[in-house]
Amino acid sequence: MSSSLIIKSLGQGQGEIAKQAISQSILLGQWVFLQNCHLAASFMPELEKIFESLPDDCNPQFRLWLTTAPSKVFPVTILQQGIKMTYEPPKGIKNSLMRSYLSFENKHFEESKDPTPWKRLLFGLTFFHALVLERRKFGPLGWNIPYEFSAADLAISVLQLKIFLEEYEEIQWVALNYIVAEANYGGRVTDDKDRRLISIILKTFYCPEALDENYTYSPSGIYRCPPEGNLESYRLFIKELPINDEPEIFGLHDNALISAAISETHS
Repeated sequence: MSSSLIIKSLGQGQGEIAKQAISQSILLGQWVFLQNCHLAASFMPELEKIFESLPDDCNPQFRLWLTTAPSKVFPVTILQQGIKMTYEPPKGIKNSLMRSYLSFENKHFEESKDPTPWKRLLFGLTFFHALVLERRKFGPLGWNIPYEFSAADLAISVLQLKIFLEEYEEIQWVALNYIVAEANYGGRVTDDKDRRLISIILKTFYCPEALDENYTYSPSGIYRCPPEGNLESYRLFIKELPINDEPEIFGLHDNALISAAISETHS
């Protein structure tokens, strides 16, 4: 299959290469996978013309796959005639946590010289990721400006957490908070109030108190880190969390959920 698949990442100067790949694949029946179409705005009109002029006698095995972030420059005609698949963050803290823990491999999860801080801070980090994503549903109550935090932000933060815990005898709280809140996630944050907020939110999960088994993320104790165990035990714990997020975990009044529901209905 790999010999029949041509993968190209679009960007500056890649238009001609993509055209050659498509022309070759139409004849040979190969699959062409063009990544990051949103980065090749100047090539999109040409891609649209290629798509509209595909010959009727092209090899039946030929396929054209395209990936793009939401973009105004992506051709509407291709969207209308193609099969679309979207990848969006799951709604709700519970679902977001579950997606993260289903993506973790057992070997990576269990390998640590000091498993207690690793597992507790890892859970806190994934909870932080879910929380900052979910705040967007509250509109201006959540963030002054909506931000597109991604799984890549979480992945690099997990890797850095692992490195810091393995290479230092003491947990570097200041450094961990800085690289996550100011660099990984904070790099996307442009509003100064939002930058202050994300730093404060992270300190709920990245703090010495988070290593205490009795520590909770919310006043009611519903949201907390589960007891240390294997990977499956964490997934089982996540399954028991409320389906609908309690406003207390966001530090917001109950009425904020009403506003979010109204906004979602009208969107």
